[in-house]
Amino acid sequence: MTVGSGAPQEPGESFFDAVGGHETFEGIVRRFYEGVQADDVLAPMYPAHDWEGAIWRLTAFLEQYWGGPTTYSEQRGHPRLRMRHQPFHVNPEARDRWIGHMRAAVAGANLAPLHAVTLMDYLERAAHSMINTFEDTPRAAAGEEK
Repeated sequence: MTVGSGAPQEPGESFFDAVGGHETFEGIVRRFYEGVQADDVLAPMYPAHDWEGAIWRLTAFLEQYWGGPTTYSEQRGHPRLRMRHQPFHVNPEARDRWIGHMRAAVAGANLAPLHAVTLMDYLERAAHSMINTFEDTPRAAAGEEK
């Protein structure tokens, strides 16, 4: 993974603040979803009318996880990631595509190497834990809702 040259973290500073706060996380998530929207495996898992909602949810979740505002839990309750992803066909192929798009999005943020690696370590572990089937990915028409 290519990493950037962002500044290191100051003592007592949250990861959220050290990487640039909301703008950084929203930028990562928007770049991520640009890739997802063009992905024939992942895009059908998202309702076509709710891309902005998906962007908000992932941004708010990541911000909260990394020490930013607690808006996600205030508005949606406990994250319950596995439960929220259970209705979707998350197999190793979907996981790998998700990680690929996220890796490109994080690389585009030009984070300090330690921050990029720390963030990707968490995201990759989270993606592995979302696998709920080993069946092949069903191919749905682009834009079809599940």
